[in-house]
Amino acid sequence: MVFDKASNCSVVPDATATDAGVAGAGTLLSFVITNFISLGLSAVIIILNLKKTTSAPISRKLLLSFSDQQIVTGIGIQCIGLSKMNTMVSYHFFIIWLLSTLSTATNLSTLLALVNDFKRDWVLRWLRQFFMFVNLLLGVLCGIFILQTVTKNLEPRLPISCVWEVPSRGASSNSALSIAGTIAVIAGNAIVFVFGTWYLHMREHPRWLKPVQIVGLLFLVASGVGATVRIFMVSQAFGSPPESVRLIGNGEKEWSYGQLLPLLLLILPIISTIEIARGEMRVTPSKADDDDTKPLFNDTELQYQPSPMFGESNGLFRK
Repeated sequence: MVFDKASNCSVVPDATATDAGVAGAGTLLSFVITNFISLGLSAVIIILNLKKTTSAPISRKLLLSFSDQQIVTGIGIQCIGLSKMNTMVSYHFFIIWLLSTLSTATNLSTLLALVNDFKRDWVLRWLRQFFMFVNLLLGVLCGIFILQTVTKNLEPRLPISCVWEVPSRGASSNSALSIAGTIAVIAGNAIVFVFGTWYLHMREHPRWLKPVQIVGLLFLVASGVGATVRIFMVSQAFGSPPESVRLIGNGEKEWSYGQLLPLLLLILPIISTIEIARGEMRVTPSKADDDDTKPLFNDTELQYQPSPMFGESNGLFRK
């Protein structure tokens, strides 16, 4: 009996249906590849800023494109998980939380690397901050479900929503490590987000920014690597899911157009960046005296653009 209807926490299904939409090979690889490309580009940009050798406009454009794509897919897959929590088991929900961790790491690393660029345009700054805040909130909410699942040792074949209804079965052998790791990831992502948001609304350029950028990036790299290792270990597509889940079939290993599409979409940011680099796509200047040869990004002269909606001044809000 496969659990495919409304949540019934009193009956434990005999098996679990596969869900290639959230745990298929193509879906997992698209998140992992985007995360590692973005972390690598962020590291390159931060290192170049330390040396002050170049503004790296192409790398910045490419990083921004991958980050935009990751934040949309990250919010989308978390919304799917929460909307299906009456039928989705903890195995698939845990994979969604790992993917949301990759999405958060990608976007926070982008914020650390491109913080000065977002300061120059208040629309892009607030739009980026809004989507990152939504992504962080969804990630924290999914993390709370995971914590509750570990604490109660939820029956693996029950829907994740049952975690609030069934009694605890006693802590598992590795529950302490799982709880500590989950809390560390949630707290770390929240701290980096709060710091990035705070600095995003400051006019000053503090001297301690570079060390904080490096420390934050190292944490996000560790978070991304840890989430990737767990994905490859527990997913049916690349590893071995827990035997207690009892997945039916090998649907998450099979390749189809739906699994190939997320990987094909990764080519779009690269194509757009090549077109910009070759001069085939130009943006109309907002002023008549703008020079097309002027660098897109200039870290030596930071021009903070206040928000007319919130009346920003010196990085704070006027009352």
